[in-house]
Amino acid sequence: MIAFVYRSNKKEGAYLYLARGKTLADIPDELRKLLEPCEQVMQLNLAKRDKLASEDIESVKANLADQGYHLQMPPKITSGVISYKE
Repeated sequence: MIAFVYRSNKKEGAYLYLARGKTLADIPDELRKLLEPCEQVMQLNLAKRDKLASEDIESVKANLADQGYHLQMPPKITSGVISYKE
């Protein structure tokens, strides 16, 4: 399974995986407006991988098979948060 990975130039840290044969025009309009402009940053053969650095590979494969794309959002950073218990 081949995936084309695009980085959003609008939404920092967001990446869009597209299944082979899919283009940015194939994703929902609302999502495209949130992410575009995008640039292709890599091509991955998911069949030859056991894991990905930031995403669960099985979820990525399932989303690509079901909807033709997978959205990877940036991790939530909670540094500087202090919790006090009384």
